[in-house]
Formats: sequence, C-alpha cells, structure tokens
Amino acid sequence: MMMKRRCYFFSKFFPILIFSTLSIFSVFGFSKPLELKNGIWRATIERTDGKEIVFNFQSEDSAGKKIIYIINGKEHLLVDSVEILADSVFIELPFFESGFKARITNKGNLEGEWIKHYGERILRLPFKAIFNAKRFEVTSAPFADISGRWVSDFYKNNKKTSTFVAEFKQQGSHVTGTFLDPTGDFRFLEGVVTGDTLKLSTFDGANAYLLTAKIDNENKISGGMFYSGATGTESWSAVRNEKAKPASGFDETKLKPGASKLNFTFHDSKTGKPVSINDKRFKGKVVVVQLLGSWCPNCMDETKFLSAYYNKNHKRGIEIIGLAYERTTDFKSSQQALMPFEKRLNVKYPVLITGVAVSDSLKTEKTLPQLEQIKAFPTIIFVSKKGNIQKIDSGFSGPATGDEYTKFKKEFDRIVNQLLNEK
Repeated sequence: MMMKRRCYFFSKFFPILIFSTLSIFSVFGFSKPLELKNGIWRATIERTDGKEIVFNFQSEDSAGKKIIYIINGKEHLLVDSVEILADSVFIELPFFESGFKARITNKGNLEGEWIKHYGERILRLPFKAIFNAKRFEVTSAPFADISGRWVSDFYKNNKKTSTFVAEFKQQGSHVTGTFLDPTGDFRFLEGVVTGDTLKLSTFDGANAYLLTAKIDNENKISGGMFYSGATGTESWSAVRNEKAKPASGFDETKLKPGASKLNFTFHDSKTGKPVSINDKRFKGKVVVVQLLGSWCPNCMDETKFLSAYYNKNHKRGIEIIGLAYERTTDFKSSQQALMPFEKRLNVKYPVLITGVAVSDSLKTEKTLPQLEQIKAFPTIIFVSKKGNIQKIDSGFSGPATGDEYTKFKKEFDRIVNQLLNEK
C-alpha cells in the first residue's frame, strides 16, 4: 500500500524533477543524498502578493527513514512520506493532495515549491525553509495579554463578511488560539505578541493562514489583516468579550418542509459497490451521516473523532456513513484523494463517493434533496432507529477550540444515547 502511494505521489506531483534527479545520480555518481538536518525548521510559503505564510516543522529519523512533524500549537501533524534523492527533497503531506518539492542549498536550507491540487487546477507557490529558526521574531516585550475571548469582525472591501469568536491563550510573548463560528474553526493558530503587534499563522496542507493586527489595549484589537492561501485577503478587528460564544450549528442546515427521511445510494470509496441508507445493515440502527471532503481540515478533525467513536460504540447499534463531496466528479480521482485520508484516520465505517463536486451549486438537490441547503463541511445528520432525521449539526468545533470541543463531544454522545434509548 505504501509503495502504491509513493508511486502515485511522484507521478502526480513531481514527474519532471525526479527525472532530473536520476540524471544527476547517473552523471555525477552521488553515493548518498545530502542531509536534511534533524531539528526545528522555519518554513515560509510566499503568496502572489509577496506576503509569507510561516510555519514550523521538525525533522527526525524514525525506523530508518526521515519523517517530519508540521507544528501548529499543540498539533504535531505527522508526515511520513519524505524522500531525499541527491540534493532534492520530496514531501507528500498525508491529506489534501498537497506536497513540497525542494532542493537542499549549499547552506543546508530548503528552496522549492508548495504544490496543491484543487481538482484539475494546480497551485504552485515558492517555498523556503531555514534550519533552527523561530516562527516569528520577538523584538520587544508584549504590550498586553490578549488571553481570553474576543468578538472578531472580518471585512472584504469594507463590507462585513463574517463574525467569529476568537479565543487566545498567551504565555509571555507566545500566543495560541483559533477563531470559531457556527460552522467550525480556523484550527490551530500559533504566533507571538511583539510590542503592540500580533502575528499568528497556521499551515496543515490545506489551510495556509497569516493573521496580523495591532493591539490597542487589553480590550481592543484593530488594523487586522487575514491572508489565506495564494490570494485571499480580509481585514479584521476585535473587542474582548469573555461571555462570547458562537451561535449553534444546529441552526445552520435545515430540512425541507415535509421531509423526514434520507434516501440515497452512492458507491463505496473502497469497494466501488453501491451502498444505500435503506440497506438491511442500517435498519433499526442509529445512523450518523457525515458530510465531508478529503480537502477539508475540519473534516479531518471530525473524522478522527467519529472513527474512534465508531470503533468503540459500533456494537451498541450505531452506524456511521460518510458522504464525500470531492473536488472532481471522477470516481477514481476521488477514490485516490480519500485513500490516505481514510487510512491515516483508521476509518472503518463506509465512506461513499457522491460523484458530485463540492463546487457544484446544485450539490444539495443532486444528493440530499431533503435538505434546504448544505451550508458547511463537515455536517452531521442524526437518524433515528426508525429512519427519521432527528437533528442536523453543521457546527463542529475541533480540538483547537478546547472547551468547545469538549462540549461538542458531550452533546454528540448525549444525542446518540437518546436515540439508542428510544423504543
């Protein structure tokens, strides 16, 4: 299985560079590759406007091969597909059809590209990494401690686009946190307060964010800028509000009037065979239907939770069905995108490929016409033992949210237990 993944990785991401590397071997006769030093690295991805999205990774040896961990706050995301050939480094991230190709410079640093697939569209941005360097430099003592909750408004072209609840934890100059709304969170942000300047960033293979702002005082943040991916840019500001909390995700996605049951048949991502919610295996069971995509970092977090929950509680009469909305309508391409996602997260419940692209404006009508509109990924639909839709939750708060994640897990368990106890 690993060899198949590696072949797919090289053929899809780096066909030209691997040819040139093999040529280097044959011409110059390298006997061993250059060294990718073990330790902490400061990596940057350069956007089209020149802004750099910063993150850290740690390189180390494990079981005779090189691995890295991408570091964002308390998350250390394992990347175990790292190949070094001569002066070339190939890094395949475990999800999101994303990877790096780079060369080791004479100074021992890395220079190359971040390559991200969005279906048929491919994004390439300059990538660099410097050994033994900090995420952000701290040049002066923090002006204030921003630990706590903040109501944060985001704007595009002077028009408000969204309101989030930010939660920060600060120790000295070091800051971690996230932004939450009714449909999810920004995952793990990490950065610093240096003087009156706030800098935060994250990178996980899909999300590539940089946030900056001015701290006016302990209760106000202004002049914020949010840079996402290659071109996304919004402004933001925030005011402290310790009682702030995001609206309920149960209010986001609704049933159409008169609808009560789901009715779908899609093909299993592993076997290719059709699976229906009306199949015998789901009769008389509490069924949790998860709407997801392998491109979605919050879906990764939720799937990790659901996978563990399923393995522990399946025998109690609980079934989970994942419905995958990928970036393409091609079954094989979607299957390849889902393969590492399911393997890494040990998914044993069926994940079905809907065959409808996430970008399709008619995806709801084509797949789940009982819903008014699919508003967010991930979304969970709770189905009773009688097959009736009981609740729909589009408000997953992941592990980066701390107490909110604990609340999500408790509420999920409460709903499932309530449905199991129904006659």
